[in-house]
Amino acid sequence: MTGAVITADIVNSTKLSKNEYKTLMKSLTAVLQEHQHEFFRGDSFQVLVKSPNDALQVLLQARTAAMKLSEASMPVTDIRASIGIGQVKLPVKSFQTTSANVFILSGRAFDKMTKEERLTIVCDEKNQAVNLGLKLISQFIDYLFLRLTFKQAAVVYELLMERTQVDTAKRLKKSQATIHKHTQSAGWPQIEKLLIEYKNLVPLIEP
Repeated sequence: MTGAVITADIVNSTKLSKNEYKTLMKSLTAVLQEHQHEFFRGDSFQVLVKSPNDALQVLLQARTAAMKLSEASMPVTDIRASIGIGQVKLPVKSFQTTSANVFILSGRAFDKMTKEERLTIVCDEKNQAVNLGLKLISQFIDYLFLRLTFKQAAVVYELLMERTQVDTAKRLKKSQATIHKHTQSAGWPQIEKLLIEYKNLVPLIEP
């Protein structure tokens, strides 16, 4: 079957206080609870997403969960990650010992990332056109996300969790006007479109 694997580490995790780190791990666990995942070395993790369509949204939920903890006076906490889309045979008993193609794709893509990159998405090399589309999507998302403030990230997180702007206003105890302002300044309409384009590309991937 075709699945997706996220290989990631937490950027600036050492700058977090113990309480902030606990809060982040609690948020990440909540985001990833429906997917098989493993944490290792304290600030690194992998996630197996059975439906590749969901992988990008899951990762962006994790990224904004980290970014919304950041205060203006400290380095931004973020998640640097690769998404690999490929073949996997279930069940996967151990991420550390599996030889499934999708884990290899994700791991190699992560190792090739530059320090400036926070997101890359790849599938098998024979899908050249799809890989080009995935590259453009990941670059545009990085452009938007690297400019998010922690307040904007908090709003985008709620929207990525599929909550309405009205619900987001209530949860964050802000006015709807403030939420709408953050939604627009964060580029949420563009993020939504990129998620749709990603989901349109995934079915075109040949195994």
